[in-house]
Amino acid sequence: MDSDPLIRASVASILRAVGDDPEREGLRDTPKRVAALYKDIFSGVSLDPASAIDTVFEEEHEGAVILRDVEFFSICEHHLLPFFGTVQMGYVPRGKVAGASKLVRALDVASKRLQMQERLTSQLADAICHALQPASAAVLIEAEHLCMVMRGVKRPGSRVVTTALRGPFADSVADPKELLSLMQRR
Repeated sequence: MDSDPLIRASVASILRAVGDDPEREGLRDTPKRVAALYKDIFSGVSLDPASAIDTVFEEEHEGAVILRDVEFFSICEHHLLPFFGTVQMGYVPRGKVAGASKLVRALDVASKRLQMQERLTSQLADAICHALQPASAAVLIEAEHLCMVMRGVKRPGSRVVTTALRGPFADSVADPKELLSLMQRR
C-alpha cells in the first residue's frame, strides 16, 4: 500500500489547520517532501532489528566486544519530534561475533520508527542477544529529546540515559559495572 498520497493529504491538512496555505509557493511541495522524508525515517517499521545482524562469524574471543559513540536519531512517539544521541553497545561473545556494521544496521532498523528511548535500548540489546547468543550484552543510550528543548521545560543540552543489560554477567569475563564503565570511557 502506497502511503504517499495519504501522507501528502495529511500534511496539507496540518498546514491548513495551523493557519497556512499549502498552495503558497514555499509550501507547495512540502507535503511531497514530508512524504519522502517519512519513507526514510520510518523505514524500520515492521522490520526486525535482529535480522540486520546477518553476518556472524564463529570466533572464540575472550573479553568484551564494544562499539562506542554510534550516533543515531529517532522520532518520539509522544510528540512526533526527534530525539538523537549516541549509543554504546557491547557483548561478551560465546563463540559468535558480528560484523560491527551489522550492529549499526540493527540500531538503524530499531530507531527508524516511532520510538521511545527505553524501548529502543531494550530492542537493540534483545537483537544482539537473539543474533549472537552472547554470554552477556549491554546497551547504553544518551539522547537529547527535542520535546524537552522546544516545548515544556525547554532545557537544551539535557540528556536522557538508558541502559539494558542481558545475560549472566557472573559467568562472563566482565561484570555489569565493568562493562558499563568500558562503554562510557572516553
